[in-house]
Amino acid sequence: QVQVVESGGGLVQAGGSLRLSCGASGRSFSGYAVGWFRQAPGKQREFVARIIWSSGITYYQNAVKGRFTISRDSAKNTVNLQMNSLKPEDTAVYYCAADPRGLGNMYFYWGQGTQVTVSP
Repeated sequence: QVQVVESGGGLVQAGGSLRLSCGASGRSFSGYAVGWFRQAPGKQREFVARIIWSSGITYYQNAVKGRFTISRDSAKNTVNLQMNSLKPEDTAVYYCAADPRGLGNMYFYWGQGTQVTVSP
């Protein structure tokens, strides 16, 4: 069983930056796809970005392209989400999820989420 744990959320002013980190206990992310999702109050959870661990190929939703960067750290077995030029509409609970098939189209393991709040 893989446990996914997020860290790095917090409060930041618009235009600022935050870095989220996702780790897995129990095994390596090797062979997995790892994605970040977010859910704002009163809204459905939405996809933010994903990375295929083996190839490093990344994919982003249009609203975050050019501002967010997803990356992997093999030494630490973590997937990071660097968020720059943050906007109030980025405020949400951010979730990390892992797909052991390495495809990134269905996620089996989810973290508890970390709150990101961007003030105007």
